[in-house]
Amino acid sequence: MELPVAVQQALGDSAAGVSLRDASQASQQELLRMVLLSDGQENLQVICRREDLIDLEQLNKQLGRNLRLMKRREQLRVRERAGLKALPALPSLTGWRTVVDRRVDEMPAVALELGEQNLAMVMPAEDFRVLTAKADRQSFAVAQESICVNLDDHGRDRDQLHSAIKKFTGLRIQQRLEDTLELPPLPETAQRIIHLRVNPNAVMGDLVDIVESDPSLAAQVVSWASSSFYAAAGQVRSVHDAVSRVLGFDLVMNLAMGLSLGRALKQPQDHPDGYVDYWQQAIWQAQSAGILASMMPRGERPVFGLAYLAGLLHNFGHLVLAQVFPPHFKLVCRSLEVNPDIDSSVTEHYLLGITREQIAAQLMENWGMPDEVTLAIRYQKNPAYDGPHGVYARLLWLGRQLLTARGVALGAGEEIGQSFYDDLGLNREQVEEQFDELVNSKDSIMAMAGMMSQ
Repeated sequence: MELPVAVQQALGDSAAGVSLRDASQASQQELLRMVLLSDGQENLQVICRREDLIDLEQLNKQLGRNLRLMKRREQLRVRERAGLKALPALPSLTGWRTVVDRRVDEMPAVALELGEQNLAMVMPAEDFRVLTAKADRQSFAVAQESICVNLDDHGRDRDQLHSAIKKFTGLRIQQRLEDTLELPPLPETAQRIIHLRVNPNAVMGDLVDIVESDPSLAAQVVSWASSSFYAAAGQVRSVHDAVSRVLGFDLVMNLAMGLSLGRALKQPQDHPDGYVDYWQQAIWQAQSAGILASMMPRGERPVFGLAYLAGLLHNFGHLVLAQVFPPHFKLVCRSLEVNPDIDSSVTEHYLLGITREQIAAQLMENWGMPDEVTLAIRYQKNPAYDGPHGVYARLLWLGRQLLTARGVALGAGEEIGQSFYDDLGLNREQVEEQFDELVNSKDSIMAMAGMMSQ
């Protein structure tokens, strides 16, 4: 295949030394990426190894700037001007100031991805150094393997949380550390639902009473049951109607729990660009966890309601991080934007020393939430977790990968091996079909998320 004209021009004489190969066959150690940044005054592009994490705070300190990821509409215009679907790491495509991470100069060869037919250009490192001779050199990227995220030792979470808070807060807050960990208190509605959950004699009327005691929650439940997603026959006129005729006891109980906890913390004003918002993520994962749980063999199937609740609360740590680390939450958002293919747990551990999953699990423990939900949230990023209630964590991990592969912007995704389906007793083809249908109902999911955020 011939290289696009813009790429040929950007390569110049170096084009002779370029070989093309399938991007999936290119060595991960050779691949580079280019990220477009802006501070509103000037545009800049940075080039680093594809798998490395860009330390945006460090880069801004070195350059004396306040750069962040360029808005997507502006990036689209740049690509359209170049006539390319994606920009390979070639500085002259834009002519902007370029900063190359010093690690790139240590590579024997480099590979630059093309958006055209999933190809990569491979060239000797010396040729690339010639192409980037006018670029600045800085050390702003960090190898992922040097960031040791705690994915499997829940026992160390509290110590790590203490260390993180001590690192990022003042002495007054340090002295009230336990208070910080226990705030906010568990909302009254959630407390009543937890008591209802463990009451073997609970009946539908008990749940209806709890929901109706919170007018906002009652309105949400009725709106939820009335949504096109459930296509209820006739008009839903009351909470009792919503529970008995449309949603059922278990779903309403967990919906009410997730909504009351989500409202216990304020939605942060900042948000990483390119990701769906908190309630959209919550609904996507809740629906996916419910689908996967219901498709497992009966004897191995987890409790649907707990799987659904774990999905609904899977990203609760996002809200907690914004409350516990307010000055640094912005750094997390900006770093997630420039490192879209690196899992959030790596970014958060690097910046804070703690992940959203760890801090959320600590709060869930303090609140006395069911272990199934707490451990699902804690271990959702670890597909190898096989400890207590591991099936719930694995369902969250699987649902995330399936949704991400279908374009739902939840963050970095991973490949799913057949053995993962086998271990859960799931038929891969049937699961894929169900998730295709789920993603095709995107408008209904968005509508339900809109109801939750009101």
